[in-house]
Amino acid sequence: MPGCAPSPEPLLLRVPSLAAGVSSMEAADAVVSGGRTTKEAAAASYAETTSSVLISVPSMPPVVRANKADVSAPAVPLSESMVERVHHPAVPQLLKQARHHSQPSLVVRVGGEVPAVLRSDSMRERDRRFDHFKTFSGRLQRQLSSLRGVPQDTDVEQVAASKISEEDTDEDDAVPTADRYFAALEGPELETLRSTEVAVLPKDETWPFLLRFPISAFGMCLGVSSQAMLWKTLESEPSTNFLHVHPAANHVLWWISVTLMVVVSITYLLKVVFYFEAVRREFHHPVRVNFFFAPSIACLFLVKGVPHPVWEIHHVVWYLLMLPILCLDLKIYGQWMSSGERRLSKVANPSNHLAVVGNFVGALLGARMGLRELPIFFFGVGLAHYAVLFVTLYQRLPTNVQLPKELHPVFFLFVAAPSVASMAWARISGEFNDGAKLLYFISLFLYVSLVVRVNLFRGFRFSLAWWAYTFPMTSVALATVLYASEVDNVLTRSLAVGLSGIAVVTVTGVLATTMYHAFLRKDLFPNDVSIAITRQRPKFSKILAHLRSSSSDVKELVLSIPNLSSSSKQGAYCNDASSN
Repeated sequence: MPGCAPSPEPLLLRVPSLAAGVSSMEAADAVVSGGRTTKEAAAASYAETTSSVLISVPSMPPVVRANKADVSAPAVPLSESMVERVHHPAVPQLLKQARHHSQPSLVVRVGGEVPAVLRSDSMRERDRRFDHFKTFSGRLQRQLSSLRGVPQDTDVEQVAASKISEEDTDEDDAVPTADRYFAALEGPELETLRSTEVAVLPKDETWPFLLRFPISAFGMCLGVSSQAMLWKTLESEPSTNFLHVHPAANHVLWWISVTLMVVVSITYLLKVVFYFEAVRREFHHPVRVNFFFAPSIACLFLVKGVPHPVWEIHHVVWYLLMLPILCLDLKIYGQWMSSGERRLSKVANPSNHLAVVGNFVGALLGARMGLRELPIFFFGVGLAHYAVLFVTLYQRLPTNVQLPKELHPVFFLFVAAPSVASMAWARISGEFNDGAKLLYFISLFLYVSLVVRVNLFRGFRFSLAWWAYTFPMTSVALATVLYASEVDNVLTRSLAVGLSGIAVVTVTGVLATTMYHAFLRKDLFPNDVSIAITRQRPKFSKILAHLRSSSSDVKELVLSIPNLSSSSKQGAYCNDASSN
C-alpha cells in the first residue's frame, strides 16, 4: 500500500499432509507472500481439516487495511514470542523477526472446536466488576495490597478496567427505578432475569458470599421464632392443656431462634459494611424492600415467645423494636400514597403484607406488656393500610399487571395480617370479642381457600423467601388456639390442634429442604441476579461491552474455518475472494 512500510519476508505455514502418515492437522502448504494466498494450498487445507485462527489484539492495535483480493502484511515484523504453537508439536515456527510490542499475536489452532480462553490469576485480580457494589469501591483493598507489597495494575489496565466497569454498571449514585425492576425481572418474587436482559455481573461465575446473601434470609428467623411463640401458647392456654406440652420445647426453639437471628444479623451487617450498594438496590427492589421489616418482626416474635412472662420485660425494649417499624412505615406508606413510580397500585404484591404485619405484631406485644395508647395507634395504622392493600391485590387493577396469575406460596401472606390483627385486638380489648372474631374468620377463610388449591403450588423453585410464608400458618394456628379458649368445644380444640400440627409440619419440611440445599446441593445462596440489573434498558453496545468485560482489556477475535467436503465448495472458496 502506498505510504506503508515495506512488506516483511514471506510467511510460510507448512503442515504435512495426511498421505505422509501424520495427523489430520498436517493437511497442506499455505504460502502467504505479500498478501497473496496460493489457491491450491488453500483448497487442500480446507479439504482435509477444520481449523481456526485466534487473533488476540491489544488495546491499541495497528491499522490493517484489506480488500477483497488481498490482505496487507503488517507494517512492522512480528516477533517470535508472539507465535503460540497449540495442540500439536509439529506446528513449525512461523516467524523469526524483530520484536515489536504493538503487534497482534497470532494463534493457529487445529481441531473441531475452539477452546475457551482461560483467564489467568492476574486477570482475575484486575476484574473490578464487583467494585460498583462495594462500599469502598475497592480502594481500601488496593491500599492494603500496596502496604503488603503486592504489585498494582498499570495505569493503562486501570483505565481499561474502569471503562468496562462504567459500561457494565452505569456507575453513578442512581439506582434502578421500580419500572426498571419490573421490566428486567420476572417471577412472583421478581427474582429471575428476563432473557432479553444482560446482568451487570457475570452470571457464569460464583459471586462473593456476602453479595449473594439476601435480605429475605431473615425469613428463616420469622419461621423459627414464630414456632417458639406457638409452643409457648400451646403450653399456657387453657384450650390446649390436655396436650401437656413440656416447657422444654419452648426453651429449645427460643434459643435456636436467638442463635439463628444473631448469625443472620451479623452476616447481613457485614454485607451492609462491605457491599452497601447491593443493600441499596435491595431496598429499592419492589419486593425485597418489604423484607426489611422482617428483622424487627422476628425480634418481636422472640420477645413474645421468651420463656419468661412478657410483662416482666422493660417497656424500653418495645420502644426500641418499634422505632425501625415506624421509620419504615413513614417511608413505604408515603411512597404508596404520593410517589409516582412506587404508588401502591403500581408496585402492589403479596409481600407488601410484611409492611403491615409489623404494626399488628407490635400492637400485640405492646398490649401484652401492659401498654395501651401506642398499641392502639399502631393497630389503627396497620388496619387502614391493610384494607387498602387487600382491595388493591384482590381486584388486580389493570395498572397492576405485575401480579402473576399462577398461585405461589407468597399468597399465604394474605393470611398473616388478619390473623395477627385478631390476636392484637383481643389483647387490646382484654377478650376475644366480636371484633377479634371478625378478623379471625377472615383469616380462616383465606387460609382454607388457599389450602384447597394446593396442587397449584407445584413446580416452583425453592428459595429462602419461602420461610417468610411459613409464619402465616403459625399465626392462624395461634389465633385458633386463642379462639378455642374463648369458644371451648371439641370442634374448636380439634381445629386448634390440627392447624398447629400443619404449621409444625410445614416449618419442619421447609427446614429440611433448606438443609438439603445448603449442605448437599450447596445452592442455597445462588447469584442474586435481581440486584444485578442495569439502570437503563441495555442497548446493543451494552451487550457488546458486557461480552468484552469477560476478557478484561484483551479483545479477541475468533475466526472458525469450516470443513468443506465437496470439491465444488473448495472451488467456490478458491475462486470467491469475498469468502476469503
